[in-house]
Amino acid sequence: MKSRTLKKPFLYSLIFFITSCVTINIYFPAAAVEKAADKIVEEVWGEKQKKEEQKKQNEQKQQGEPQSMIQYPMRFAISLIGPAQAFAQDVDINVTTPAIRALKESIQKRADSIKPYMDSGNVGISNDGLLVARNTDGLNLKDKANLTRLIEAENKDRNSLYVEIAKANNFPTEKISDIKKIFAGSWIKNAKQDWWFQNSEGKWKQK
Repeated sequence: MKSRTLKKPFLYSLIFFITSCVTINIYFPAAAVEKAADKIVEEVWGEKQKKEEQKKQNEQKQQGEPQSMIQYPMRFAISLIGPAQAFAQDVDINVTTPAIRALKESIQKRADSIKPYMDSGNVGISNDGLLVARNTDGLNLKDKANLTRLIEAENKDRNSLYVEIAKANNFPTEKISDIKKIFAGSWIKNAKQDWWFQNSEGKWKQK
């Protein structure tokens, strides 16, 4: 009898643990993270860039391009995360902590220094929400050093931002990669025309 008594609490604990893990996977609020990511990207890259992208989308609609192509980035991000997490909840997430605000401000201050390199095609957006030096064509030694410094600082801030968003919302650490992929979709969606980005296969494409 004593043996059976000991087994029941263990069994109940195991069931609770497994159920908790499943709940975390199913209820990751992908749509809420996307909404927050779009808002943050618009803030750090500026309203002017948002208007430019909207103008481009309107032109594409007039030319008869399917809307599904315009909405590629988020679908790309969701496809990487997996079908179970596409059932996102209609909720907001916390992106207002002091750490997140400081990182947003740092990224925003650096934006005008990075954009010329993105205009020239020297820098592109990776499929994990970071920046990558594609080439150094047309750059002197000083420009190359400046580019390296900017990318390192930017990626440090972006990685920290994704971690802080996970911490602020009590997401498990394994969800940080999902946050990065969703942000990658937002960076691509809000990028200027002719900027370069990586698709899901890691191949470079020009927007």
